[in-house]
Amino acid sequence: MIKKLKIITLTIFFFFSSHFIYAKETWTLDKELSTITFELPVFLAPNVKGEFEEIEGFVEIDSEKKEKNKAIFSVKINSIKMNYNKYRDLLLSEIFFYESKFPIALIDTKIFTYQGQKELELLVELSIKGIVLNVPLKLKIIHLTENLVQIESNLNFSRTSYQIGTGIWSSTAILQDKVIIRTNLFLFKD
Repeated sequence: MIKKLKIITLTIFFFFSSHFIYAKETWTLDKELSTITFELPVFLAPNVKGEFEEIEGFVEIDSEKKEKNKAIFSVKINSIKMNYNKYRDLLLSEIFFYESKFPIALIDTKIFTYQGQKELELLVELSIKGIVLNVPLKLKIIHLTENLVQIESNLNFSRTSYQIGTGIWSSTAILQDKVIIRTNLFLFKD
């Protein structure tokens, strides 16, 4: 018990001490302006298209060395709105997203270097249904004002890699495998 307490205390100490070692800028997501949409190609039918209405996120920029930057964004799965609304319950079920057990999908950049580029490519961790995989993410960064940034991105991933669609829905004959996520994020400097 004492050993566990020491480990927890040290972990908290290192987290907070490393958090304050470098000067940082925090940029917070404007949830009203920002959008995260998705598209899943369907064979011989209109593609499944939708948007997540509840999103969260922030970016921390190491303003001195520009090396210890990080960003985390999440969507609440049950906030999904889509063009195939009659299948919404199926989409939220254990067959697809298993929303009752995994209510949030998360993107974590981990630590990355940013030197003011207008375009950036990162390998990020995408977590869906408790499965965490590294996927490439292409960003376009637009500095609108000194305190407002727009970030557009495209992220593609395999739905079968995340077990989105199990049983008869795992086939890629009708629902294709490639999911496309597009973001249009607006962040304000705190």
